[in-house]
Amino acid sequence: MNIWCEKGAKISQKTREKLKKFNPLDIKKIAIIRHAALGDMIITRAFLIELKNCFPNAEITLSLVDKYLYGKPSDLYNREHIFYRKKGFFQKVKNIKELGKQDIIFDFASTSASRLLTFFTGAFLKIGFPYRGFDQNFLYDISILRSDFHFEGDIMLDTLKIFGHKPKYPLNYELPQCSSFEKRIVYFFGASTETKQYPREMYYELINRLSDSYKDYKHVLLEGKSINEKFEDIPKDLLDKSNVSIRNTLDLSELIEYLSKSRLCVSPDTGVRNVAIATHTPTVGIFYSTVPYRYWPRYENGHDAAFVRNGEIPSVKVVEEVIVSNLSTNIVRG
Repeated sequence: MNIWCEKGAKISQKTREKLKKFNPLDIKKIAIIRHAALGDMIITRAFLIELKNCFPNAEITLSLVDKYLYGKPSDLYNREHIFYRKKGFFQKVKNIKELGKQDIIFDFASTSASRLLTFFTGAFLKIGFPYRGFDQNFLYDISILRSDFHFEGDIMLDTLKIFGHKPKYPLNYELPQCSSFEKRIVYFFGASTETKQYPREMYYELINRLSDSYKDYKHVLLEGKSINEKFEDIPKDLLDKSNVSIRNTLDLSELIEYLSKSRLCVSPDTGVRNVAIATHTPTVGIFYSTVPYRYWPRYENGHDAAFVRNGEIPSVKVVEEVIVSNLSTNIVRG
């Protein structure tokens, strides 16, 4: 078959020759290495759906890391492999071998653990999107050029476009969606690192302003599991407002349903925002420590990002203006 790529990926001539007799229908075993937290697990759902369309006869194994199992898309793969980070050397070798020989490996982690798995696991094709040029030349038969300026879900799908696959847009995550919503804005504070969190006092000021401007909306502060995702320090005058409330931590299925029926989710770069994206709920992401474009899907209306060009923390006014713009737009839901 022809490989549909001119300059968007690195493919050796040896691999091109090998693929002349390649037929997607002959692929029986595929492993995806995805050692990542909730947000990346959610994005992976769309890839797995398209992967099954591209390789309909393949058994799909998802390799996870023991630290990040929350939100794993277990309904979309056949077999699970877990990499245990703190095992001894011989146990780790056994752990790697448990993945088993594959027809294709997709490495969507680009970590030391995923590189070990990719290197020591036999496969007809090894595909990745590493940042390092050394890995492109050494580990993978096909390397997609990875960019911080494109939504990561699209970059993952680029690995299927090489085979002539046509992904459907907007992306399908096979999660509940609603064509109608309650007049509710959900605010989430947490993030994987503190450097991604919007300062508390600024966030409270933002909610105070918006709850005054949009009195007919419910303004809900959603708690997470971590101690820094609770609201013991919320100003009393803000909590005393009739349209402001705190919602205790929801389990994942409840969170999906709750967000799918909300008008807007406001959050820093975190898994909760990706859950909202996957239910086609409009979002406003607050960015300053990570480049926003990689986590900002542009294939449908409703998603925006609040940031300033120099990468500093955006002011309350900047974030408020983005939210007001979003709320004033006629959103067509997924």
